[in-house]
Amino acid sequence: MAERSTAAVDVADNSGDDPLTAKADTAASDGVAEEQDAADRSAQDGDGERRDGEQPAITAPELHSGHKLARRYRLEECVTRLDGFSSWRAVDEKLRRAVGVHILPADHPRARSVLAAARSSALLGDPRFVQVLDAVEENDVVYVVHEWLPDATELTALLAAGPLEAHDAYQLVSQVSQAMAAAHREGLAHLRLTPSAVLRSSTGQYRIRGLAVNAALRGISADRPQRTDTEAIGALLYAALTKRWPYENDAYGLSGLPKGVGLIPPDQVRAGVHRGLSELAMRALVNDGATASRQEPPCTTPDELAKAVAAMPRIRPPEPDFPTPLEYQRTTYQQGNYGRPQQRPASAATMAVPVPPPPLQSRTGKALKWAVSALLIAALGLGSWQIADKLLDQNSNDKTGETETQTTPGGQSVKKPPKPPQPLRIAGAREYMPHGDGIQLSEVPNAVDDATDTAWVTPQYLGYANFGNLRKRGSGIIVDLGSVQTVRGVDVTMYRSGQTAQALAADEGATDPTGLDDFPHSLSELTKVGDTLTSSLKKPVRTRYVLIRITELPQDGSPGAFRGGISEIKVLG
Repeated sequence: MAERSTAAVDVADNSGDDPLTAKADTAASDGVAEEQDAADRSAQDGDGERRDGEQPAITAPELHSGHKLARRYRLEECVTRLDGFSSWRAVDEKLRRAVGVHILPADHPRARSVLAAARSSALLGDPRFVQVLDAVEENDVVYVVHEWLPDATELTALLAAGPLEAHDAYQLVSQVSQAMAAAHREGLAHLRLTPSAVLRSSTGQYRIRGLAVNAALRGISADRPQRTDTEAIGALLYAALTKRWPYENDAYGLSGLPKGVGLIPPDQVRAGVHRGLSELAMRALVNDGATASRQEPPCTTPDELAKAVAAMPRIRPPEPDFPTPLEYQRTTYQQGNYGRPQQRPASAATMAVPVPPPPLQSRTGKALKWAVSALLIAALGLGSWQIADKLLDQNSNDKTGETETQTTPGGQSVKKPPKPPQPLRIAGAREYMPHGDGIQLSEVPNAVDDATDTAWVTPQYLGYANFGNLRKRGSGIIVDLGSVQTVRGVDVTMYRSGQTAQALAADEGATDPTGLDDFPHSLSELTKVGDTLTSSLKKPVRTRYVLIRITELPQDGSPGAFRGGISEIKVLG
């Protein structure tokens, strides 16, 4: 009997995944190879033995906690053991970090394809995917080592808490479609893009695990891989909007749609769903005729889906909810019980307490008392006037950019020159991606780490200085100051001289700017610069986001090769 091509659970990369059910449907009309997890599950008894008439399952290598691979990777916990392979949480003792490991026998029928898929995924080097760190055949065992992200959360867990907000769902489909479009341009497909394969980091970035490897472990292939991955992204968006799986079968902890009614648009399943995202999900679910009654063309590739997302009006995050201030409570202060009101029994009657008359004072004492009081009042008035005058002067100086006055040798009072601009604190940075995908996302922190010996460096482009004629709007880095600040200039150390660059600022009220139109304020002209890009503004700009944009790169060694980058960014205020 031919071996089945799928398994019942996803590869557990971060935590122990319970066996998950998946869509049991084969779309013969478009040749997409779908999974039959329910069939696989029913073919195996609870004690791990196949029923009569089934081929015996491949036995996974006998390993245990504490076992070491390559005298380096110490196995800690087995999180999946299925169909001849196992997945472990392990520790890389050389680098002292947690990793994940997939292990299968070297004579496993899918061992060669797993090694090939892992090495291809490692060559991609895209930080939007969980990275493959090692792929080795050793001592009759094949193992694949990958990143372990303890601070990330599976989409499965996020959906268990309820549907995502429109902004979060928008970020999900935008980031995942862009990442998969980049992977397919390199000839790589996922084919197992389920909610447990998508992780969200603490910073809100989505990471995809198991690129090519998850499918290879289960022997999954597809005649039209781009369409398969696009439909999977549509299913993820549908689930994010409705907390329902867009098929009749329940899966991944989500209830399926009612049987016999077909695929219902998300905005008809749940009230308040963003209409644009609802239509986008239907355009991606092309295998089910979801767009038959709509005018928009279906999205059959991740690149088409990413472009459709980019064409939508950007969905901004919701305004933060501030707690309602407590009502003012009048507090009674009583001598002998300061700050705490006295408790009285409900039945006790209010009793008047006689107050003794004040002691008699002499006329001299009264006069002395009034004299001291008058002096104190005069002193307080003089001090208050001096404080108010100083505050007014300081306020005036803040508006003019000057601090205070100084006296010349001739006795004249003149204004002191303004203090030189100082570097502002940078709260975060990200790559400027006007074309939808990044180029060196993992190196962005090098441009804001207060060290000029590290840098964000572009790849080498051939033929044209404008990023090989591939990025006509350029690239660069957007820095986030954390809050709106008064910006008086920039001081940028370039990775190499000869780059055409400029500095721009977003509006004061901007949130999450991404495109060139979101940065209307020019901090410097677009021009070819040397080792540094500096500017000093006569009129400061109030902004939170500053863009350092590069449009043309300098020559990199041989003629026709170009490369550039940014070593350090300082925003002055």
